[in-house]
Amino acid sequence: MPLDIAPFQARRARLLQTMQEAGGGVAIIPTAPERVRNRDTHHSYRFDSYFYYLTGFREPEAVLVLVAGDAPRSLLFCRSKDIEREIWDGYRHGPDAARETFGFDEAHPIAELDAKLAELLLNQPTIFYSMGYEPDWDRRLTDALNRVRAQARSGHQAPAQIRDVRSLVDEMRLVKDDSEIATMRRAAAISAGAHRRAMLTARHGAWEHELEAELLHEFRRHGSQSPAYGSIVASGPNACVLHYVENDRQMQHGELILIDAGCELDGYASDITRSFPVNGRFSGPQKAVYELVLAAQAAAIDKVRPGLDWNAAHDAATRVLAQGFLDLGLLQGSLDGVLEAGSYRQFYMHRTGHWLGLDVHDAGSYQTGGQWRLLAPGNVLTVEPGAYIRPAEGVPEAFWNIGVRIEDNVLVTPEGNDIITIATPKTIAEIEALMREAPHAKA
Repeated sequence: MPLDIAPFQARRARLLQTMQEAGGGVAIIPTAPERVRNRDTHHSYRFDSYFYYLTGFREPEAVLVLVAGDAPRSLLFCRSKDIEREIWDGYRHGPDAARETFGFDEAHPIAELDAKLAELLLNQPTIFYSMGYEPDWDRRLTDALNRVRAQARSGHQAPAQIRDVRSLVDEMRLVKDDSEIATMRRAAAISAGAHRRAMLTARHGAWEHELEAELLHEFRRHGSQSPAYGSIVASGPNACVLHYVENDRQMQHGELILIDAGCELDGYASDITRSFPVNGRFSGPQKAVYELVLAAQAAAIDKVRPGLDWNAAHDAATRVLAQGFLDLGLLQGSLDGVLEAGSYRQFYMHRTGHWLGLDVHDAGSYQTGGQWRLLAPGNVLTVEPGAYIRPAEGVPEAFWNIGVRIEDNVLVTPEGNDIITIATPKTIAEIEALMREAPHAKA
């Protein structure tokens, strides 16, 4: 399918307008470098999110330069066409095709960047660039800046300030446009199918990595380029480890499995967590904890609406969980006392969500001016309360090693919210009904 370049051009135009309103200047946004995995092999390449957001260009060794002013320009520097290298490494657009395909005003070979960079910075008031992320690039920009400063006797001026371009783009990325939302919906649908597949595969004696393989199969089968993050397939006590990634344990009858996994599609992440029983049937204690987390998630999602602040969902979930821990006999005292003392953190120790987009923990601040940010249409976030009950003194043994997290991806709409991962079975009735359809369950 041909790339729709209109959203990328619109984002570049918005950033140029912001730069112009700040007094003008030049923005320099490189993509990510290739990373060596070991010896002479590389990790699978993944572009820089900020660069891709503004360009749609996926090749390494590329830089976007935006020049704000009376005649704003967008320039791409990229690899030249090289048939010999294409035989080894695959297709390259080259500057001419990149300019036409991606809608830039100019495109040049990356080899010409250093020579042109000083020229582009001449007599500009500001450099819009993010220092400190890539030391090699920091040195490269410093060298160019010093070459401009050396021309002071010729009457030229060097930029007097450097502003963080990522902070400007962060504000843009917080509100997804229609093309981003459409991609995230597709990613969510693929990931929902992968979670359903895992539920149908789970059984006594299977290994966690077998379920991980089913997830990966479903991701790639539907066109996802990769997982959005390392998949968590955590059975039994592993479900109480928040960032468990080994996925090397054999699952046992009567245990819960917690799967936190989502695909990345065209750069955009999905992020879903479901918890379900190996044997397809929740026990009494498992059901009690699951229903508590589900109620906490419903309370949190109800607070995901325009005009409410970011923290409202977390406060709502925490209050439900704390009361539930009291009701189950996991904690003692009053609700206000448990909340004030923070004793609920023995069983719930993380926040209830995060921004979602090109990054799993996406760009954008959570507070502005010391106050929690107000939600707005176009924000996309996760809502993921949990309960993690490890063996401990005073904890009833029936609840030991029960770990439950339920996570959905939620779009803020003008009217309220839209759970874009809703196709993933979530209620106890839905999960148990699906798992009864597994081939091994019918045997």
